[in-house]
Amino acid sequence: MKKKISKSNTITLVIILVIAIVSTLALTKPESVTKEELIKCIGKNSVLYTQIGCTHCKTQENLFGENYKFLTVIDCFYDREICSQKGIPGTPSWIINDKLYLGVQSIDKLKELTKC
Repeated sequence: MKKKISKSNTITLVIILVIAIVSTLALTKPESVTKEELIKCIGKNSVLYTQIGCTHCKTQENLFGENYKFLTVIDCFYDREICSQKGIPGTPSWIINDKLYLGVQSIDKLKELTKC
């Protein structure tokens, strides 16, 4: 009799686990945007100000990896006048919705600020 109860409990437990796994997979929505699409959106809705030789700028660039090319970037070494007109006090700096953000920003923070 104990074997039947144990076998029955095992079957019930397996059924519950299968239902839990299927429910979790069904309710988990896939990421709606790829990383490349996200970075393109951030690039359209922001401007990153950098400068050659800036170690923090290199850190910011590394966060994006190969998708860095999709950002709108102005190098203040070459475009000093633009950076001066925009009031860029240091690099890296971001301008998003006419607001200045100083320093390295995470992709999650940029996603939030650009509403991407």
